[in-house]
Amino acid sequence: MKRKVIAYVHFHWDREWYREYEIFRMRLLRAFDNVLEMLENNTLPSFYFDGQTSALLDYLEIRPEKETLIKQFIKDKRLFIGPFYCLIDEFLTDENCFRKNLELGLKTAREFGCEDFVGYFADTFGHSACTIPILKEFGIDKAIVWRGCGDIPAEFKWRYENTEIDTVNLIRGYFNDIFSTPYDIEKKAELLKINLDKIAEKSGSTLLLPIGADHLGVEKDLLEQIKQINTILKDYEIQIGSIFDYFNIVKNRFNNFKVNDELRDNSKTFILEGSYSSRIDIKNYNIEASYKLHLADKLQKYYGNKYEKLIEYAYKMLIQNQAHDSICGCSTDDVHFENISRYKKILQIANNIIDEIKFENRLNNTKIINLSKQSYTGTIKFKTSEKLPYQIIKIENGFDKNLLCNTQRIPITEDYTKIYTYLVYLKDIQNGISDLKPSNDETDVFITDSCIGNSKIFLSIKDNKMFIGDKEIKIKDFIDNGDSYNYGPEADDYGQEGKILNSKILYKGETRSILWLEVELGDIFNIQISLDKYSPMLNFLIEWENTKKNHQLQFVINTNDKIKTTYSEDMGNIIERHFDSSYDIRKNLPKERGIEAKSNNAPMQRGVFTNGIGIITKGITQYEIFHNELRIPLLRATGLISNKDNTSRSTPAGPPIKVNDLQQLGKNSVQFNIFIGNKSELKNNIKNTYNECIVL
Repeated sequence: MKRKVIAYVHFHWDREWYREYEIFRMRLLRAFDNVLEMLENNTLPSFYFDGQTSALLDYLEIRPEKETLIKQFIKDKRLFIGPFYCLIDEFLTDENCFRKNLELGLKTAREFGCEDFVGYFADTFGHSACTIPILKEFGIDKAIVWRGCGDIPAEFKWRYENTEIDTVNLIRGYFNDIFSTPYDIEKKAELLKINLDKIAEKSGSTLLLPIGADHLGVEKDLLEQIKQINTILKDYEIQIGSIFDYFNIVKNRFNNFKVNDELRDNSKTFILEGSYSSRIDIKNYNIEASYKLHLADKLQKYYGNKYEKLIEYAYKMLIQNQAHDSICGCSTDDVHFENISRYKKILQIANNIIDEIKFENRLNNTKIINLSKQSYTGTIKFKTSEKLPYQIIKIENGFDKNLLCNTQRIPITEDYTKIYTYLVYLKDIQNGISDLKPSNDETDVFITDSCIGNSKIFLSIKDNKMFIGDKEIKIKDFIDNGDSYNYGPEADDYGQEGKILNSKILYKGETRSILWLEVELGDIFNIQISLDKYSPMLNFLIEWENTKKNHQLQFVINTNDKIKTTYSEDMGNIIERHFDSSYDIRKNLPKERGIEAKSNNAPMQRGVFTNGIGIITKGITQYEIFHNELRIPLLRATGLISNKDNTSRSTPAGPPIKVNDLQQLGKNSVQFNIFIGNKSELKNNIKNTYNECIVL
């Protein structure tokens, strides 16, 4: 008896990748015109539109006359859309953006009449278990995954803490273009049997087969091809259906296997984890824009939701930028140029909403609002043209924000004045509005030309080496023969170390002091290490002109003990990972085709902790473990989207397009904080770094 195969027809639609957004949209018009025609002519029973509504909206912006037809197909359960607004990377988006993505996607999908939803992650680069409770929060109890699953069966329960969802592993992936190949029907049947046999090994009596691929239109004779292939296949009977048909048929199989972890096993599929350190400039923008937009949203809700539509507009731009090929830094230079343009617009909107609300309430820097439920103690930075009795760290020329937000005034030359940036140390600022009252505690910060510290943390320069407490830190440079997707090390390269040339006091203040270092490592690195009074964290600002190609720069902390466990942030949660820190990728580079080398790299969002030391980052989204060392990439400079000669991945992962900006030549800068303590302090230090306090 033949085993039933439910085949769902789809295409995976990257809005931008190896071609730019408008070019891909023109292709979308042709491809989806064809889908609608086939649905209308009953030559295609049903179609799944890739789990995202943004591509449908892109289509309708040019084809508005098709909306009624689309709504009818959705009503008839022949066209399925949502639940996401955009298919974003799971590890590079925070919990606020992930929720907003679902909120916007579900809103649009339901407006079109769709009510059937599955968390669709067909091509994201590994899968975060922290998405599970958020999906359930929005009423979604199903998911589809692929990359990172290893030997997991086709159906399983995927769990995070006390929440679980029925999950399908696409054993052979979402990419199945056999019906579009130029082969005869016998050859197509042969290729399909190879795939179906492999799917069958991990499935029950019913199999799930995706039909479609990246940006690939549907063959007009698909039903006829399937009819002919079914007469050839001895073990399988293919029928077009929906994802939801399959979930209903196999509903009793999910309890047979359970997974209580993230999905990042690359033994069967590439997870392309080098993308977490590609185009760090994009990651910096993303973290800043996500933080500022969330802050602006909370502030405007506090004052009556006046900017709701503007916030939604900005979030749509932000989520568009978080599509995996965009935020992962593996698209063309023109795509990333547009990404940066969107980020700048988002920051303009977020910052101006905050400025306008401050202007409308005109409290003249005498009040502060804490939008978090957690109290805040620490240093606040703000700008104004007023002369105030606080520490000044910067003076620049410009227009006062109150003037710029006043629609009854036009700034003139005489209004161009000095703008002061102040620091104020505050204690125990509670939720809501309170008086801006600086703490009068005496400073505990001390600084010399070779050290900086306070009562909680201490950094020193000894014999041209840098230490935090007894932990040595350095900058190292490695050869990188990789691409936008994967780091490509050389087998015998263990890096060159930077040399400290100078160190001196840059600034000595009651609230903040700054130590300056000059480090030579081919290029010259200017490092500012600042410390606020009573702060547990040293802040690093590293700036340099990158003149080298095909290399990776890492900030390396020797923790003095072999690293076995790390704790890092994911979707607002602190997750635990375990490592074999003696593993060396350079000794395990693949020799056979189709293999991606295992590595000790892992994604993070805003922080990681191990062996008594933690890093809070501001745009660095990856870390590596090597023996005693915690390594943070400052830059990964490569020049191809996909390099066929990548030493760590023996098969291309995309087109070998040259992307000059991926080399990150010219000015670069990164920021992060370091603290000494225990893992329980990681979450609080992240919240203090990304505090929700605004001087009004």
